[in-house]
Amino acid sequence: GDASQRRRLAETFSWLNELHADRRAGEVDDTIHEILDRELDRAALRDHAERCRNAMAAFSGALDAVVVHLEVVPDRFPEGHALSDRSFSAFAAWLPSARGQLDSLSDIVRFNQQAARLADAGLQAVIETAVSWPDAGAHLTARFEHARLTALISAAFRDEPSLAEFEGDTHQRIIERFRQLDLDLFQHNRALVARAHWKRLPSGQGGGQIGVLRREFEKKRRHLPLRRLMAEAGNAILQIKPVFMMSPLSIAKFLPRSSVRFDLVIFDEASQVRPVDALGAILRAGQAVVVGDTRQLPPTSFFDRMADESADETEETTATADLESILGMFCACGAPERMLRWHYRSRHESLIAVSNHEFYDNRLVLFPSPDAQREEAGLHFRHDAGTCYERGNRRRFNAGEAGVVAEAVMEHARQRPGLTLGVAAFSLSQACRIEDEVELRRREDPSAEAFFADHPDEPFFVKNLENVQGDERDVILVSVGYGRIEGGYMPMNFGPLNQQGGERRLNVLITRARRRLEVHANFMADDLDLARAKSRGVAALKTFLRYAETGILDVPRVSGQDADSPFEEAVADELRGRGYTVDRQVGSAGFFIDLAVVDPRRSGRYLLGVECDGATYHSARSARDRDRLRQQVLEGLGWKIHRIWSTDWFMYPQREIEKVDEAIRRARSEGRDSGR
Repeated sequence: GDASQRRRLAETFSWLNELHADRRAGEVDDTIHEILDRELDRAALRDHAERCRNAMAAFSGALDAVVVHLEVVPDRFPEGHALSDRSFSAFAAWLPSARGQLDSLSDIVRFNQQAARLADAGLQAVIETAVSWPDAGAHLTARFEHARLTALISAAFRDEPSLAEFEGDTHQRIIERFRQLDLDLFQHNRALVARAHWKRLPSGQGGGQIGVLRREFEKKRRHLPLRRLMAEAGNAILQIKPVFMMSPLSIAKFLPRSSVRFDLVIFDEASQVRPVDALGAILRAGQAVVVGDTRQLPPTSFFDRMADESADETEETTATADLESILGMFCACGAPERMLRWHYRSRHESLIAVSNHEFYDNRLVLFPSPDAQREEAGLHFRHDAGTCYERGNRRRFNAGEAGVVAEAVMEHARQRPGLTLGVAAFSLSQACRIEDEVELRRREDPSAEAFFADHPDEPFFVKNLENVQGDERDVILVSVGYGRIEGGYMPMNFGPLNQQGGERRLNVLITRARRRLEVHANFMADDLDLARAKSRGVAALKTFLRYAETGILDVPRVSGQDADSPFEEAVADELRGRGYTVDRQVGSAGFFIDLAVVDPRRSGRYLLGVECDGATYHSARSARDRDRLRQQVLEGLGWKIHRIWSTDWFMYPQREIEKVDEAIRRARSEGRDSGR
């Protein structure tokens, strides 16, 4: 009846509403209208529907099998995007893309395996982050490592009270106190030695050897010869003066063998002491310490023969270049050896870089200078192109170069009188010529005479290559002398450098300066033809001149190394973020400053060195090396050093970077006040 018709009509309207909703949702496409417009065969439609249900059931079963086989986790899909929730049209669009990414199935397997391990470890949050974070593939590993390290640091602070209680300022005060006590210890030991010596002094009463001395004290003339006095009163003299400083020949001359016996004899500059000269001193002592450098001058009489101006320079030889010294004899005997690696003298690493590279296999520890571009210190080359070397029988010097060097001496005397000065020449004749030129200019301009009288402990000198060993000055001027002759021809003769052992003489010459070394020559490094001069001395000269000209060695002078730790890199990044230019691992050999802040007004100089307590700090063998000597040497070279403790940085990075910023501003202000 009517009720049944109304019910069927309501069902039809409900079905149509659901159909339109499904069409709007994309679950039914627009072809449904074409199907509905056609006259339907109910039996055929029922058959199609049944097949459709069977196909959907088969598809659903196959999809479930794929999900099980691939261990797909439905929760990892965004809501509504799980495989079972997708429409056929969405599947149709997705399948070609999925087919092209079959190789990624192994990634899914590995992901699931890692997820299972993380779940077993109780790290479900990491799995959830990996699934939900769009950038997890690029950044999750780094974030996890950060969280892991943060947890380790927290555990370390929790388990080690000393870390939790560490405070950088307090530790710095302890270091300052240690430095002062360490210096006081040296003074205390001096006093102990002086007191022990005073207790052993003879009373001055009685006869014997003391009586001999008392009689000599009272005499006005006809004193005993020194050798006889030592024979008669040697032990008393040794008690009063327990340390003698004498040359080996003086010992043989003035100390009879049976007169005194020393506990220890020390030979300095031992490479220049012949064994025959040293034996007398060795026989008079119970122990011997031999200090010297096998890469510097051996005993030689080369320049004794060079003084003979009548000799043909091309025939000069040095028969004593290989003569064994007391140093070589001790080495040959297998005596215990120890190399002193720290190099203190040079206030700029360029002054010793060539020697370290050429002669010491880069084993010396060099401390870098803040004057990176050698504006005030370091090695400098002066090309005296307008001068000529004269090699006649009577004239074997470069007069023009001697004049240029003499002018440089007078300029130094007028402009830098507070710095000591020395001149070293390759030949005796060149040294004599320079000395004459300097004397002439001193007579012409007596206003600079104060300089020549102001340094009694380290007076001005002009010496040749052979006798400059043992001398050092703030500034050294080197005159090669040899070089191009008139007409432009370049002989490959450089006197002693051409002979065997010539490189040792060069090593002595180029290591005499503390602050500045100026090299004068009328040729360049590229003018040296090693095919015509095969000695190692000339090859080393070529390396030295090239470095003086360009600042480039066969090995890099500045390290370019990466930071020692992420801690250092983090500090550098913070400083760069504040607009500073920061170089890492600044140094040349053996010792590097972790971070160095470049002076913006003078890009060749560093404002501040920043030390972190990383590998360099922990590698020191003693607290004295670590906390006093290294910083003392660096500050002596002109560095201003600021230290950041890793514990403080991890706990208070903002506070510590502010301290560095303040140290940089203070260094800049002090540099401005000093005019640097």
